Amino acid sequence: MSLIKNITHTEVHQLAGLVEYGEGKVVSRTLTQTPHVGLTLFAFDAGEGISTHSAPGDAMVQILDGSAEITIGETTVVVKTGEVVVMPADIPHGLKAKERFKMLLFFVSSPKK
Repeated sequence: MSLIKNITHTEVHQLAGLVEYGEGKVVSRTLTQTPHVGLTLFAFDAGEGISTHSAPGDAMVQILDGSAEITIGETTVVVKTGEVVVMPADIPHGLKAKERFKMLLFFVSSPKK
């Protein structure tokens, strides 16, 4: 059983090439999704975004192409190609595409006790 899906194994890939932009859309490609770990590629067209929300685990975004404006709590940062930012668990966060951008989202959480 393979935990990583939607990508060929044993081949070299450019992550940004695995998800394409769509006009007026947010396009995603899930690479793995378990109750405690998620890896998802996203391509955002300019003007698109994800509304403010919180999650029960930490999320880390790596920008693969372009740049994103990300709000974490009361702080807004611009994250560019090659950069990462962590959005801590239970802190409201959201993002806006001032220009087209692609990102890899890592999500991790602890099992409930």
